[in-house]
Amino acid sequence: MVEIWGETAEGYEPVREAFARNFSDYGELGAAFALYVRGRKTVDLWGGDARPEVGGRPAPAVAWTADTAQLLRSVTKGLTAASALLLAQRGQLDLDAPVASYWPEFKAAGKERVPVRWLLSHRAGLPALDVPLRVEDVLAWEPAVAAVAAQAPAWEPGSAHGYHPYTFGWLVGEVVRRVSGRTVGRYFTEEIARPLGLDLWIGLPAEAAPRVGRLVDLPAPAAAAQAGPSGLRLRPKQSVVDAYQDPASLTARAFAVVRPALDLNDPAAQAAEIPGANGIGTARSVARFYAALIGVADRHGGRPGEVLPALFDERTLAEAAGPASDGPDRVLIVNSRFGHGFFRHGPTSPMSSPAAFGHPGRGGSLGFADPELGIGFGYVTNGMQPGVTGDIRSRNLIAAVRACLT
Repeated sequence: MVEIWGETAEGYEPVREAFARNFSDYGELGAAFALYVRGRKTVDLWGGDARPEVGGRPAPAVAWTADTAQLLRSVTKGLTAASALLLAQRGQLDLDAPVASYWPEFKAAGKERVPVRWLLSHRAGLPALDVPLRVEDVLAWEPAVAAVAAQAPAWEPGSAHGYHPYTFGWLVGEVVRRVSGRTVGRYFTEEIARPLGLDLWIGLPAEAAPRVGRLVDLPAPAAAAQAGPSGLRLRPKQSVVDAYQDPASLTARAFAVVRPALDLNDPAAQAAEIPGANGIGTARSVARFYAALIGVADRHGGRPGEVLPALFDERTLAEAAGPASDGPDRVLIVNSRFGHGFFRHGPTSPMSSPAAFGHPGRGGSLGFADPELGIGFGYVTNGMQPGVTGDIRSRNLIAAVRACLT
């Protein structure tokens, strides 16, 4: 049995039980979970092995602690999107302006009229590259953004949508850099993470490196376990499996824009800014970040009596959460729903209610806000189960949270 550490407010004991069940029933190795409800941190839990060997070990070697940070994979996209939306809120970025008005090189290959909002809503048609990037290109930044600027769209921009697994980060991140004069990682730190007191980074500082856990690939749970307490089965359709296995498909190419694949356990990859994939942070900070987006930030943290500012005003919140893309996804090969930079609640990316928006990370991690229920949700894990938009572990926690709130 894995010992569960942390705190749970009265009435939220089922969430602690669900978190423990992820270890006992669903193959969890090391993880943390935090929940804010209308400005109050109600759950803050962690447990397991922070640095398991490949394949796992029967007993923790390096115990997960209150300060363990973890690779977030595509949860990072929410941090990147928030940076762009904050620039728009401040009048420095027009979401309806052509990307090329900020980034002239982007107009190549007929993209001169593509507006910024299509980058955020996965409508630009640029999920894959004709020539994959090398790892050194990604670490250097400039070759990666030059490649996406030169790339011809895979479909007529604006006519359809498809998830941009890696390129989203370079597309939106370069707009942030062109507008603000700062890299997206620096902008996020200075304008969002530091003011809110978050342990969240796009580009890990050297002093935080000893806190970071190790990612480990895990097999999917057995079919019986996949059904979970709600009976919802998570097996992908055969068309989805076929798309991932066909190296010539847009799906496979979108997830293989870097060859050889990035090793996100590599310190060099963690220190670089890869704003679609390499964010690092604690579950507590992911939950606090999303609580701040909807204006219910922690009123009990920091200095006594301090009230943290809400990050988004009503208009920006509507841009983040409101419908921008909905329907068949040309990359994920299922229906998906996006606001500007965030998944919206739906069958592909279930959260807590139709009002919820956020971002999953490939392998299991998840962060989201729910304006209707007033929650900020943060779950991080180092056990990478197959899947892009969540798995039974996050769904198990969501079900427990809903049961406590209703």
